[in-house]
Amino acid sequence: MQSVTLILDKRRELSTKYKKLLENSHNAVIITKDLISAMKIIQDKEPDLIIISDSIKGDLAEDCKKIRALTYNMRPIIVGLSKSGELDDKLKALENGADDYISEPVSSEEFVMRMKAHLRREYESNLDIKKLLPNKNYSMRALKRITTQNTPWACLLISIENFNNYKETYTELASDKMIQTYAAIIRSTLSEQDYLGGLSDNEFLVITDRLKAEKIVNFLIFAFDSVTSKFYSAQDNKRGYMLMQGDEVAGRRSNFVYTIIGVVSNEFTHYDDSVQLMNSLVNVHNMAKNSRRSNYLIERPQLAAENSVQESEYNKNILIIEDDEAMSLLLTTILEMQGYNVNVIDKYSDISEKELSPAVIIIDAGNIETLTGIELSKTMRQNDRLNRTKIIVTSVYHDKELVLNSGADLYIPKPYEPSLIIRWVEQFVNEFNN
Repeated sequence: MQSVTLILDKRRELSTKYKKLLENSHNAVIITKDLISAMKIIQDKEPDLIIISDSIKGDLAEDCKKIRALTYNMRPIIVGLSKSGELDDKLKALENGADDYISEPVSSEEFVMRMKAHLRREYESNLDIKKLLPNKNYSMRALKRITTQNTPWACLLISIENFNNYKETYTELASDKMIQTYAAIIRSTLSEQDYLGGLSDNEFLVITDRLKAEKIVNFLIFAFDSVTSKFYSAQDNKRGYMLMQGDEVAGRRSNFVYTIIGVVSNEFTHYDDSVQLMNSLVNVHNMAKNSRRSNYLIERPQLAAENSVQESEYNKNILIIEDDEAMSLLLTTILEMQGYNVNVIDKYSDISEKELSPAVIIIDAGNIETLTGIELSKTMRQNDRLNRTKIIVTSVYHDKELVLNSGADLYIPKPYEPSLIIRWVEQFVNEFNN
């Protein structure tokens, strides 16, 4: 992304000279002649650097103070330009919000190097050290700037799913290496005019030309899926999932990481501001999460009748498959008290298609000889309608890997505390609906 520099200067020749000195492929320069028009530009572009000349009407120190008050939440670099070399004038401007003060005339070389130094400091102050990428604040600034552009663009929201589970299992150091590797892969697909920044620990933002967006996402999914096996132990690669460790998550199975990419552009939709754009980007990204594997979705124009779009309801349905009547009654009571909709099946053979819409299924593994519940877990996991449903298997037979290999998301050995079930059901219901 280009930096943006705003010059407030009435003088046509000098302001044009300064623009020519500073403008390049990495820095866009805007000139305005008064403070009122500058306010609009500051709101729309959030410039990284603002250069204020005392040639404009008003007092330089007061102008610095007004702009600093307007930009308190974005904190750009403010540089005062003045014909005065008096110490009092310098101190007054610096005291009122200026970061630097330059007395004119100034050599072109010094002017350019000092402005480059300020822009470098501004960029580095917004750098995520782990990813070596601009942070969320800088990325949101990039989104805000493109909403005022008429040129074709596309935004990509890229995430690594199951990232926190990977971090807990393989440590933060390993997760940092995964993020850095993916950042390098993404960077390799972009040109100098494109933008790559971070939004969170496991999310990236890319702004690029809309004509090449689909090629980029196809390559990213292929490349990411090609390298992820290198981040797991041989045992986990053989097993096909992560076996999480630790008191809080012991017995939980977690799928491997995968990448989800949502893409929106200004081809069919005009975005008024960065908030609207970000909301649309998040919605498209979330709609791409229709499987447990890498996927992407690109916003397309749609024709729809009035009131034809319906939002899915929050699923709080819990299915309990338990042949112990006392245990099923206990589970039903405590979960209904928490506000869940609970259905109970006490015979494994009684499952019908109409039952298969829960957010969470709690299955008893069955007796040691038959382990009917484990076989049922395998069958359910192969059902496409239950692709996102979380399966908890409880068992008196304490073989964690046997249970998790059936496709269960969590193994809980019997006997267990009811509070443990409540905590996991709450977490899984949230994961299902998000």
